[in-house]
Amino acid sequence: MKKENLEKIISLRHELHEFPELSLHEAKTKRKLMDFLEVNTSFAVIDCGKYFYASKYIEGTKAVAFRADMDALPINEPLEIPYASKNPGVSHKCGHDGHCAALCGLALELDNLNLKRSVYLIFQHAEEIGQGARECSELLRERSISEIYAFHNWSGWPENSIVIREGLCQCASAGLTIKFIGKSSHASEPEKGINPAYAIASLVNNLEKFSAGDVLCTVVNIKLGEKNFGISPGEGEISLTVRATREEDMRTFRNALVNFAERLGHEHNIQVECKSFDYFPETLSDSPCVKKISKAANKLGLKIINMPEAIRASEDFGFYTKQIHGAIFYIGNGESWPAIHTAEYDFNDRILETATEIFKEIALS
Repeated sequence: MKKENLEKIISLRHELHEFPELSLHEAKTKRKLMDFLEVNTSFAVIDCGKYFYASKYIEGTKAVAFRADMDALPINEPLEIPYASKNPGVSHKCGHDGHCAALCGLALELDNLNLKRSVYLIFQHAEEIGQGARECSELLRERSISEIYAFHNWSGWPENSIVIREGLCQCASAGLTIKFIGKSSHASEPEKGINPAYAIASLVNNLEKFSAGDVLCTVVNIKLGEKNFGISPGEGEISLTVRATREEDMRTFRNALVNFAERLGHEHNIQVECKSFDYFPETLSDSPCVKKISKAANKLGLKIINMPEAIRASEDFGFYTKQIHGAIFYIGNGESWPAIHTAEYDFNDRILETATEIFKEIALS
């Protein structure tokens, strides 16, 4: 990678890190990235509202796409770094600033080359809540894109190693909140009210009974009343994350759990309301696309690791590979690098060139 291009994208990454934005609020991040590409490249930059893409169109060719996500997380920035987040309570603790910078690096590297096929760079919103890829995937049909690639930085693997897996890479998941609405009363007369505590406790105690296949259910929050010793609460809710290697198993578990909650409501004379959040399909990588990543890594002399099992955490890239061929791969931040989604984490700038070069090799293949 050209030295001046690497310096530009490192600087860009730091700027993005300094002003992070949450899912569905990435307007300034989007504008900064669009401005960067318009000033530094000849790629066509197309604003699609919540997201945008940049492209080089070559008539009569099969198009390839590369995706980066733009959103940050609701985590405080404790790091004393020159480019620390200036938005209280928000920071790039998943490395999406690095993903975007790498994709801009690809644009810089490809800009003056004679491309053999059309290239689309998708800068996607709202990955963290599973919404962005679902909306951006419409572009695949509109622009007749035949394959798509993405990478994610990952801690715990050797720095700049390329981690690949054919088939299932990341699990499906969805959030579920079950609200129980009873009747409040004075704490001295609980028989005059309907406290949902017992229904919630019964639900928690019976979670294991509803497992369908390879399913993991995690209780993430329980709300019941206030610390007021004179009131027996009349409302409560429980929030859970359900994840599985297959969406079918996840849906089966969810439906069984909702049915059980409704039976509990009937038994306790409690109204039950269920609401789903943050739906992610399983993420699959096609074998031919994984082989292209492996070929690129070999050409660049990079260490390749075959991931033995899928990552439990979800990634909305699966919405793309439901429609067309594609693959996601992972680049190691370092074996002792702080984990993503933790306050101590920051994207490793030393893997930016690696991400750009892998993408470049695929684009030119």
